[in-house]
Amino acid sequence: MATLSAHLGYLFPDLPLEQRFLRARDSGFTCVEHPAPFSIPAETLRGILDGNGLKIAQISSGMGQQGEKGLASLPGREAEFRDDFARALDYAEGIHCPFVHAMAGVNGTMATYLNNLDVAQKLSENRAPELLIEAISNTTVPGYFMSDIATLLALAQERGFKVSIDTFHACATGYDPAEALLRAGASLGHVHVADYPGRAEPETGTIDFAAMHDALRSLPYCGAIGFEYVPSGPSHLDWLPWWKQKFGDA
Repeated sequence: MATLSAHLGYLFPDLPLEQRFLRARDSGFTCVEHPAPFSIPAETLRGILDGNGLKIAQISSGMGQQGEKGLASLPGREAEFRDDFARALDYAEGIHCPFVHAMAGVNGTMATYLNNLDVAQKLSENRAPELLIEAISNTTVPGYFMSDIATLLALAQERGFKVSIDTFHACATGYDPAEALLRAGASLGHVHVADYPGRAEPETGTIDFAAMHDALRSLPYCGAIGFEYVPSGPSHLDWLPWWKQKFGDA
């Protein structure tokens, strides 16, 4: 069965990052994720995870400068992308993290993107962490280079990397989340959940999460489901018991 993961970039923002792990555990999660936990040394984070009985689902290879949202598609930044991805691989191995997400960045080029994917995949050879890519909608991040799920899935099938499907971004780009998951099939490595519109927790919008559950069961999917949403209020975790029952993540 799938594992439910708390995205610590979004959840429990009232706490310093180091304290969010304990809050996640106490809230009922067995897994966490964060795009850039690098301020915590890998050895320290490994101790925090082990001490709280947690696994970590994914990290990013770095965001670049403010507003860039990654470097993978940005011409002239290739050396920086390579160094950041190599650093993230080492960090991910140190914390037993299975995926490193190479964020594409904004207003990039396909030639640069494809070359950097080659670099990332070569760096990942014979390493435990795998390359992960997610399509992020232009309505959320204007100009984000990898925004279309169909394009992402075609590249994943051609090149053999794993993809993350985000329910909110799928809806924002005109895809049904359950259909997107099924189309991802064997390429699916991670799932992100937020309702649409509003990007709050499940049951605050229009997404049919029962259909999403059925799609994941039919694949079958045994990875992490990361809850990357903007909490709507103090009771934003009311959805958790239903999901734990459905996915057996007790």
